[in-house]
Amino acid sequence: MIDKKFSELGLPLPLVEAVEELGFEAPSAIQAAAIPPALEGKDLVGLSETGSGKTAAFGLASLAQIDTKSANPQLLVVCPTRELAVQVCGELQRLGKKLHGLRVTAIYGGAPIDRQIRSLRHGVQAVVGTPGRLIDLVKRGSLDLSHVKTAVLDEADRMLDMGFVDDMENILKTLPDEHQTLFFSATMNPAVERLIGGFGNDPQTVEIERKSLTVDSIEQLCFQVRQRSRIELVSRIVDLEQPKLTLVFCNTKRSVDECNEALLARGYSADRLHGDIVQNMRERVLQRFREGTVEILVATDVAARGIDIDDIDLVINYELPQDPEDYVHRIGRTGRAGRTGKAVSFIYGRDAYRIKTIERFTRQKISRADIPTQEMVNTLLADQLLESVSERLQEEPDETIIQGLTQLKELGHDWDDIAGALMEMVKEMTVREGEEIAEDRPGAQRNRGDDRSDFDPNRERPQKREFRDRHNRGQEEGMAKLFLSLGKRDRINPGDIVGMLHNECHLERGSVGHIKLMPNFSFVEVREEVAQQAIDESKSAKLRGKSFKLDFDRAPEQGGGNNNSRSDDSKERRGGKGHRRRDDERRGGRRHDRQDRGSGKALDRSGRGKD
Repeated sequence: MIDKKFSELGLPLPLVEAVEELGFEAPSAIQAAAIPPALEGKDLVGLSETGSGKTAAFGLASLAQIDTKSANPQLLVVCPTRELAVQVCGELQRLGKKLHGLRVTAIYGGAPIDRQIRSLRHGVQAVVGTPGRLIDLVKRGSLDLSHVKTAVLDEADRMLDMGFVDDMENILKTLPDEHQTLFFSATMNPAVERLIGGFGNDPQTVEIERKSLTVDSIEQLCFQVRQRSRIELVSRIVDLEQPKLTLVFCNTKRSVDECNEALLARGYSADRLHGDIVQNMRERVLQRFREGTVEILVATDVAARGIDIDDIDLVINYELPQDPEDYVHRIGRTGRAGRTGKAVSFIYGRDAYRIKTIERFTRQKISRADIPTQEMVNTLLADQLLESVSERLQEEPDETIIQGLTQLKELGHDWDDIAGALMEMVKEMTVREGEEIAEDRPGAQRNRGDDRSDFDPNRERPQKREFRDRHNRGQEEGMAKLFLSLGKRDRINPGDIVGMLHNECHLERGSVGHIKLMPNFSFVEVREEVAQQAIDESKSAKLRGKSFKLDFDRAPEQGGGNNNSRSDDSKERRGGKGHRRRDDERRGGRRHDRQDRGSGKALDRSGRGKD
């Protein structure tokens, strides 16, 4: 089969030309084995993993038998998910682009049904869909399956695992007696055997020997982390691992843009790739990534297909891919040319099921890991800083610097104080100011694994609990919490705030505690004895050129309670506009969280993702 060509498989010339234009030089093992018997009209059982080319295998064989002069559905492909349905539909359109008059449509839940009905009324020859929506349209009388010549069950084992057995059987029962059925599955289990036995007509089995999907040189880990905490976790991992090149995968263009922007704001050398970026700009970004000018590249799967760089040390799945095949492609970007690599994935909630599916698919365990703390990052960077200073002390000193230090000594400063101040300055310039995330709280990182109690509908929703805890959590003893009227959207970071408090409010080192940045405002903890000083001296200060207000924070449940240390205008602001603004922020934050948790998917009123 190695020397076979598509032109030797019995395919019509338009399909062969389309395949050649797509750049396929020779058929894969599953294509070479499955296409000839399928063209003869035989029922087929194809046992092949995702990524082996099975879509083109059943697609080419099925498209070869379509009469484009007829407007009736003649090919039906049933897929387990809408993402796969859209992917298969696009592949069929590309393979059949030389077939004049061919129309292919995707039918799936979560999309307007009236639009899909109109598409069917205009006439289509091939329908790709998910079981639920297909059944719905058949019952409505909008989808006529009486002219179907070939039915394909793509990833039959996965559909059975998802509970679609009744829907699949009902769909197969509506098909005409004289039709061809092609079953494609990664595994042959009892449920698949029963389905084939009930609806297959003496099918021929084509099984392709499985190859290793991932290499042992890639260390695979996953972290259980909320969407809102993921940028901080990316930062900590990169700071700890210090890879030469890092590739971060997101599922949507919006996620790519937001992730890249957040990394740039934190001072990382990052850039992005997705479908909206023009080709010449993509090439420029890739070249900068190869050269190391860009150290972190954030990309979607489609945009990253052309990346073939050996020096990628770390791959981060910022969001889990929908298809296990994409996971294999993603992590395969590292550990190349005999090198070792690391692949980490972020999961939360129902992602626990998807990571199990990926483990079964790759037949490799993905270790659950605890989220590294900011203290771990600070310790590592401090050690590296001390090592660098030690190495520099071995070199010949710069006379200009020696003269400057001598002048400081003559002004009455001790050598210990001078060294300490210099170290603090270098640390502020080189060490990233981290932020606390929900997973840092004691008990937040428990390995949930298969614990289905994660999805208990009676349990309090995690994002609501996190928001409540964020305000109920008491500050450290001896610290006062202040409210700052600037936040992330004002392009400030914790380092800016600390610098302002030290330099313009003249607070001593060690008097500033935890800083929490929100989109439109921030919370700052300072020592109680200097809180009023910070408020008073900040009135003439600016942050990144912007005026702001700094005042004591009042928890929401305290409402308009008395606080003698406040001025009258600050009471009015915090009790009125300030509270309304924060209430709006909470409501807006919850709306964004509901969208984020589904990787961009819409949610219905129950909070569940629409299919």
